[in-house]
Amino acid sequence: MTLRIPTSRRSAVSALALGVALATGACAVATASTRPAPVQAVTAQASIVTDATRAHPALWPHAASPAAMTDAATEAFVTELMSRMTLEEKVGQTIQADIASIKPEDLLTYPLGSILAGGNSSPGGDERASAQKWVELAQAFRAAAAQRPGAKVPLIYGIDAVHGHNNIVGATIFPHNVGLGAARDPDLIRRIGQATALEVAVTGADWTFGPTLAVPQDDRWGRAFEGYAENPEVAQSYAGPMTLGLQGALSADHPLTPGHIAGSAKHFLADGGTTGGKDQGDFAGTEQELIRTHLSGYPQAIDAGILSIMASFSSWNGVKHTGNETLLTDVLRGPLGFDGFVVSDWNAQGQLPGCSNESCALAFNAGIDMFMAPDSWKPLYENTLAQAKSGEIPMARLDEAVRRILRAKVKTGLFVDARPVEGHFNELGSPAHRALAREAVRKSLVLLKNEDSVLPIRAGARVLVAGHADDIGQASGGWTLTWQGTGNSNADFPNGQSIWGGIQEAVAAGGGQAILSADGSFTQKPDVAIVVFGETPYAEFQGDVDTLDFLPTEPLETLKRLKAAGIPTVSVFLSGRPMWTNPEINQSDAFVAAWLPGTEGAGVSDVLIGDAAGKARNEFTGKLSFSWPKDAKGEPLNVGQPGYDPQFAYGYGLSYAHGARVGALSEDSGVVGEIGSLDRYFVDGRFVAPWSLMLRDAGGETRLGIESTGASPRSGVTVRSTDGEGQESARALTFGDIGGHALIVAKPVDLTRQANGEMAMAFHYRIDARARGPVFLTLGKGSVDVSSLLNAAPVGEWRTLKVSLSCLQAAGADLAAVDEPWGLRTDKALGVTVEDIRLGSNEGDAVCPTR
Repeated sequence: MTLRIPTSRRSAVSALALGVALATGACAVATASTRPAPVQAVTAQASIVTDATRAHPALWPHAASPAAMTDAATEAFVTELMSRMTLEEKVGQTIQADIASIKPEDLLTYPLGSILAGGNSSPGGDERASAQKWVELAQAFRAAAAQRPGAKVPLIYGIDAVHGHNNIVGATIFPHNVGLGAARDPDLIRRIGQATALEVAVTGADWTFGPTLAVPQDDRWGRAFEGYAENPEVAQSYAGPMTLGLQGALSADHPLTPGHIAGSAKHFLADGGTTGGKDQGDFAGTEQELIRTHLSGYPQAIDAGILSIMASFSSWNGVKHTGNETLLTDVLRGPLGFDGFVVSDWNAQGQLPGCSNESCALAFNAGIDMFMAPDSWKPLYENTLAQAKSGEIPMARLDEAVRRILRAKVKTGLFVDARPVEGHFNELGSPAHRALAREAVRKSLVLLKNEDSVLPIRAGARVLVAGHADDIGQASGGWTLTWQGTGNSNADFPNGQSIWGGIQEAVAAGGGQAILSADGSFTQKPDVAIVVFGETPYAEFQGDVDTLDFLPTEPLETLKRLKAAGIPTVSVFLSGRPMWTNPEINQSDAFVAAWLPGTEGAGVSDVLIGDAAGKARNEFTGKLSFSWPKDAKGEPLNVGQPGYDPQFAYGYGLSYAHGARVGALSEDSGVVGEIGSLDRYFVDGRFVAPWSLMLRDAGGETRLGIESTGASPRSGVTVRSTDGEGQESARALTFGDIGGHALIVAKPVDLTRQANGEMAMAFHYRIDARARGPVFLTLGKGSVDVSSLLNAAPVGEWRTLKVSLSCLQAAGADLAAVDEPWGLRTDKALGVTVEDIRLGSNEGDAVCPTR
């Protein structure tokens, strides 16, 4: 039987399903919306669930996917389609590959059901690819899928559009959730979801991995900025509106209307509750705590019709959620009444006992319907197929998963050829969307301090603007064009405006003068100074920190100089979490938490800059959705906990109408000793604790890598400090004729999470004297030959080398116990100067040299 594809998107589901139902007699058995009973979780191996991690469905509140998700016509259509699918086609529906690791022609051999564009994946590996290139990529994959023999099942293409369509140059970048939580405005969230969905649909994707419903309990977590608040009440009020904004309301009569896309509530469950704020870590707590805090807005998202849910990397009392059938099946399919499909996180199946990235029946049988297998998709498909054939994965369980996926594809409208908004690039960064983002920025600002009514600033004043005010990338944070959000310039945001741009525009309109001076220097004394500073971009585990101490010293020094000069100062703090900034607050007359506002910097000036008479044009309305710490230790600080004693409480936020005086704050951070670094080894001319440099001669003798001069040019390896791209920021390594090994050492650390995220060992280098023999980059016992790369670099020219951790792992490195994260080894003469040695994000620029 040939499947007929209607041209009308609105009539697609009803025409398809009812036509099939009439032809097959399915209407006789599918005349009403019914929720199929979930297959009881079955595993060939013993369940990994323990008494401490066994959920009890009777304790959980009730929710239910709308009846329109499982209407009779849709279910009849899915039933008929599945009757024509081979086992291979069914298994293919459960596998998702990343565009960096699959080509369209692969779909002619492997009947996969989904692709994704991960944080560092893009057309041709170009993170700044045009919107047209993104559309062409989507069309190429869709065309290949349509050419497959057998049942014609379209792909569903997912992407992380987590604060606007943040992968695309020119798209609107909204404030991150940490700021939106301060706005306390559900309708704003719905409108942002709607705008985001339209911009995603314009570039050819069908599905976003959001909303994030984490309830961060430890602000040291690198994903805290992805949560709306420390209290679940905010996510509960936002989950439904965001779902409806992205998807619209589900209907039994037609799929999602043009310009809407499927959503995915994530990460189920308690990703924000891990001990110590460790990303992908463990929530150690009771089932009651799990429900009370971390169930968050999932019931509301389910009630609103969310089509998919992403399982969390994290665990509960030591058992990973990806393999916990009592949560994924007993609870999610029981009292929570979810009829969509569950997708795993990035290679999360490999973290389960007895599993690998390439094989994991345990996760599937526990309730994962679709594996996110970015680079492991091919062997995972083969192994999952073999497990289905052997019965290790029961056929009923496979059919259940496939039905859920196909149901979501029908509802998303993927069985319809027409894509009426695709390619309408005028919607990317449109004036309406930019105005909405600007509104969101205004509403997210939280005023912590405003002594002597320094704010609002009279538009006719002479205003000095210092710090990072003209950096849209820093204001946007992680998950912006690239996974980590690093390496962006203002040119990458052609439709955006920096905070400086907004201030300059507002001051000029009032007849005043704004001067940009990054270091705060001036020739003519200003009436007031605005200093913009804060965290630099990060994402996921790269943002995990040991304390909440804001460490950079330059902003504080700038504030002190301005205060000493008698200039009123306003601090605008950019961050993905509250941080201990008491010294900076003390040196500021006004202090504004601006979070990560995105591309519409004028939203800041809308509130800070008044009219020509100094009257406010917009009021501060933002209220803290995260408690502001009184010290830097970073221990969990959440409203309602015993001994709750913040610097500024949950819900705090001054306004022009209701101010309050903030006295001098304690500058005792409470942190004792130096904090170590997991991913930064040699930065700004110093080795970051606990790391140090060791020099090992060819004979095996090892010594501390301190400044050494006058050593014989024939012996071992020597080191000296030298200028790099900054003063005394580098180390010059000189290997004698017998070579040696320069390496960074400390006690072992675990970098397995970083390898799963495809991080890379990165360093800046300059060849001073060409190598006379092979040169190896080492990480523990792993080593790769980088001779050809170093030899290709002109002598005296600075370059950057990135080698992926997965490459070094394949070369023998034990990433679970890394005590020598970086080294250069040769047995011949070499002169090389190095600086800035750290883990970096693989943004398509990491290599894996031939060993």
